[in-house]
Amino acid sequence: MTTALGEKIKAIIQANGPISVTDYFSLCLADPEHGYYRTREPFGRSGDFVTAPEVSQIFGEMIGVFVVHAWQRHGTPADVRLVEIGPGRGTMMADMLRVIARIAPPLFDTMSLHLVETSERLRDVQSQTLAAYGERIAWHDGFNEVPPGFTLIAANELFDAIPIRQFVRTQTGFRERMVGLDADGELTFAAGVAGLDPALLPEPVQNLPRGTLFEISPARQAVMMAICERLRAFGGTALVIDYGHLVTGFGDTLQAVRMHEFDPPLAHPGEADLTSHVDFQQLAETALTSGLHLNGALHQGDFLTGLGILERAAALGRDREPHTQQVIQSAVDRLAGAGEGRMGELFKVMAVSHPAVDLMPFRPVD
Repeated sequence: MTTALGEKIKAIIQANGPISVTDYFSLCLADPEHGYYRTREPFGRSGDFVTAPEVSQIFGEMIGVFVVHAWQRHGTPADVRLVEIGPGRGTMMADMLRVIARIAPPLFDTMSLHLVETSERLRDVQSQTLAAYGERIAWHDGFNEVPPGFTLIAANELFDAIPIRQFVRTQTGFRERMVGLDADGELTFAAGVAGLDPALLPEPVQNLPRGTLFEISPARQAVMMAICERLRAFGGTALVIDYGHLVTGFGDTLQAVRMHEFDPPLAHPGEADLTSHVDFQQLAETALTSGLHLNGALHQGDFLTGLGILERAAALGRDREPHTQQVIQSAVDRLAGAGEGRMGELFKVMAVSHPAVDLMPFRPVD
């Protein structure tokens, strides 16, 4: 079976030759006619995947607790910009705001709310979710449009949707992985001509078997740098939550999800969500190079537990019927549980700040 975008990509390749994985990734998500984010409603049970805020209100509440804590550690500045980049349906922001209003009225009353969102369709959904805060919210196409001032930033599942470059080990070293056409005219992976600076690799090349893949994402590093420059200029903290690994390594993490199932990445361009794992070591190094304080990086489960998700769940479930308590418990288990395939382990959380402040539940870095 082929898709409209698949035909378009094949035509591009026939005309100009193979395209890089980065270009393929970008077309799949953002092609103006057939891109996944232009045509689909990706989030939630009816979509292709469920994000943490859709699992339970407790997730966004914990992020709200963290935001208040960061604000206090920074000395309770007035006139804060609370920014979410890639806010999905607005669910996480709604849950954060409910908690901030309850536990830190001075912050809630004076801060301005900024959503960085390029999709018109998602902006409509967000404005419905956040109708109670209507007048206070400003939408921006780009992060650089947020007005100057002390800034607290949350980005949940932002980086995994930013394209990567892939390089494959060949006889002649690492070569950029491309998408081309096979003998039957179907999409296939192939090695291109562009090489890779060996200094970027975590270990020497000679030990690696042919076919080994290595991923980098200059585009992710550029977004991280923009966040860091903002915090250096105006002060604040950024919290990044994503699917990924804490240490740079080798391997193919490009994946497509369609109707809650994994799908081969080349099978349904434009009809599946394309992501790859975020390399938190690369993001951390980018932050340090930008002169920011790295508070640390944790598994999502350790982060949520350290912020008190178990106590919050107990409070939510108190005096409720057993079924409701069970729903709350299984949500917490899904968000914070350790073990193979659980969000608590698959997802990582990193915070950076300027000026340097110690933030719970990250341990001070010596």
